[in-house]
Amino acid sequence: MKDWEAAAQRLAAGTVIRPESRWYQPVATTPRHLFVPRWWTRATNGDGEEVWQLRDGASDTEAWMRDTYADTTLVTRVGTLHADHAEAGQTPARGRTGRSTSSSTLPALILTMYRAAWITDTSRLLLTCGSGYGTALACARLDEKQVTSVDVDPYLVHAARKRLAEAGHHPRLEVCDLTGDLPEGTYDRIISTVAVPAVPASWLKALAPGGRLVTTIADTGLVIVADKTSDGGALGHVAPEAAGFMAARHGDDYDDTFPENPPLWQTAQHAEGESITTSRYPLMYVPDTWDVRSTLELIVPGIDHRQHTADDGTRTVYMLRADGSWARATAAGRRDSPTVHQGGPRRLWDELDRIRTWLVVDGDLPIRGAKVTIAPDGTATFSRKGWSSTLT
Repeated sequence: MKDWEAAAQRLAAGTVIRPESRWYQPVATTPRHLFVPRWWTRATNGDGEEVWQLRDGASDTEAWMRDTYADTTLVTRVGTLHADHAEAGQTPARGRTGRSTSSSTLPALILTMYRAAWITDTSRLLLTCGSGYGTALACARLDEKQVTSVDVDPYLVHAARKRLAEAGHHPRLEVCDLTGDLPEGTYDRIISTVAVPAVPASWLKALAPGGRLVTTIADTGLVIVADKTSDGGALGHVAPEAAGFMAARHGDDYDDTFPENPPLWQTAQHAEGESITTSRYPLMYVPDTWDVRSTLELIVPGIDHRQHTADDGTRTVYMLRADGSWARATAAGRRDSPTVHQGGPRRLWDELDRIRTWLVVDGDLPIRGAKVTIAPDGTATFSRKGWSSTLT
């Protein structure tokens, strides 16, 4: 594609703070379009439904240039259908089964993770692969022999290997589940641009003494930065920048704890609650936050959040959990206190309101900047201001 170099230089100027930064040249000289020849975007069909739409770079070079050299995430796989394999006009499954399962992460966020890792000229890296673009940036910054990149998807590894070679890079690429056994070797930095439910013990074994891991925790906005300690664990903190990545997969698609219409979902929509109250706070959709969402996930993990807006503007937020707990909160206006119905063993909305009260009283939540202590088995304890929570 013509003129990609100028587009890459503009991308570098917009994502790297100073031209003299060691990351400026990697961004300015890496052909991102090479790693994303096709991608998925959101569109609205004739029935007003939101659907995935295939974009093909070769048949629309203007969009290819514009989108791949913008500081944005490009979805490359939805469900089990990679954009590379889709036919013209083909759309992935709709609903909850049509979730994005791989992407090319926005460059600024990749650089945020790399900067947090404090990569040096001699660092041996273990990275997550995806489209291969982030791996290409690392190869442009270091000797490619120092870079190992992994993905659970054999096709993604195959495609990335080919595209990296076209860009002049030949790092070590392996197919593996990031949360399990890692490629043999010792690494100074492990940087994950997929979210993990907890820090895998295999990472701590693979890290060199004093090595650093940088990752996000699934279903939260938490970025953890931690250095390996002499006992085989790690010590670090929650980074000030929030980030969200797709969760690590263990196969072709995600295991769906909550299918589109489970019995609990029917209950949450229509049942009278065992508890019916009026919340003291306006309606909140938890996934739109990062600190409240992250705190709630640590305290009551595994909540499925859904929302609906009726034709008259009335909004309803739902919370469901695999233990049978559910909550439904409805309000006519954005500032109105919602009526809340709750059932099951835990009062999910009450847990949320306790966190919101905490935020109002203290002005922030202790998860911000919390200390993170990771045991050799991966158990992570977050602590700040007398508060603590453990993730296993």
